[in-house]
Amino acid sequence: MLDIKFIRENKELIALAAEKKRVNFNVDELLKLDDERRALLLIVEQKRSEHNLKSAQVAHTVIPERRQLLVEELRTQKAGLEEQEGKLKEIMQKWHGFMLQVPNIPDMSVPHGESDKDNVEVREWGTRPDFSFVPKTHMELSESCDLADFVRGGDVAGFRGYFLKNEGALLAFALYQCTIEHFIKKGFTLMMVPSLVRRQTLLGTGYLPQGEDDLYKTQDGDYLAGTAEVATMSYFAETIMKKEELPKKILAFSPCFRREAGSHGKDTKGLIRVHEFFKLEQVVLCEASHEVSVGFHEELTRNAEDLLQALNLPYHVVINCGADLGLGQVKKYDIETWVPTERAYRETHSSSYFHDFQTRRLNIRYKDAEGKMRFAHSLNNTALATPRILVPLLEHNQQADGSIVIPEVLRKYMGKETIKPVS
Repeated sequence: MLDIKFIRENKELIALAAEKKRVNFNVDELLKLDDERRALLLIVEQKRSEHNLKSAQVAHTVIPERRQLLVEELRTQKAGLEEQEGKLKEIMQKWHGFMLQVPNIPDMSVPHGESDKDNVEVREWGTRPDFSFVPKTHMELSESCDLADFVRGGDVAGFRGYFLKNEGALLAFALYQCTIEHFIKKGFTLMMVPSLVRRQTLLGTGYLPQGEDDLYKTQDGDYLAGTAEVATMSYFAETIMKKEELPKKILAFSPCFRREAGSHGKDTKGLIRVHEFFKLEQVVLCEASHEVSVGFHEELTRNAEDLLQALNLPYHVVINCGADLGLGQVKKYDIETWVPTERAYRETHSSSYFHDFQTRRLNIRYKDAEGKMRFAHSLNNTALATPRILVPLLEHNQQADGSIVIPEVLRKYMGKETIKPVS
């Protein structure tokens, strides 16, 4: 959420942000509603002041006839005040709904575009494998090496359901352990966070109202989050920190759930696009400085790249165009890893920064060196998402005999170097 004063002073920037992000938002409608809100607020405050003054007169009047007259006037005043307060409440609800739709302003370096097809490559790393045999898909490898069961996954969990088993499950846990060690060395604090969250946590992080269709909702009105960022950010809600406490660097783990609304017909088989998955997420709170946010954005992206390089998985980094940014994101990188059998890069990590968009909603503040209260800046980036990362990992490391070589950094957790096909 942006500050209404900032919006009023920069309405052209907000209009340009909405255009660049392809968001249907009319800033003039918000400002017109804000004018109504401010005018009505003055009326209510004036009537409250008059009501308080009249109440004091009643309290200090001892003459019964005069007191009775004042009580009647007070009753009439109260009715008028309640009417105006009702109007203000209605306006405030509408105003707050508009404020939740205001897009954050994208960085100047964000390219224009209509969809993710217009994202721009920043850099590329690694050598794509050149197999001397016809490579198997991750599903074929999972079946031949008994690493996953998609048929029974569908029977038990429905569409996009899966079971990981044997070395498939061990690989997932090896990846978690490797990732945790990688980030602990970089100064991150590990947290296991809830995936079952209240509506206000999703509003606070900006996933609502825009992402409602992709969220699972319980019969009690709570939600299943699609990323550990939601609960982690909300952990710090209504917090005032000292500047010396910043940055907060959290590595958060949680189960995640997404309905994959709008993805009908896409990746219907395998481990790329599933409803239930597990993520380790980088979350950072830092001081309110654009330069500091940009520095951490590059650092978080590099952290994920370091992990992919340790796994020897070729990838490229793209900067997302305006239409492929969320409502609150200032800038976003996607890291896409090469999938051999698709001969394409597929997204495995996303890295974003928000300035104070999330922290203003969640009221996460700190005192700067002069003692002034400031809203912190927030960032997040995927550290590891399973089971998706298994897709390029299995396909890259397959051999002609159907076996799979385990990446060197994972062998100490697996206790072996190769996964062999079942006989």
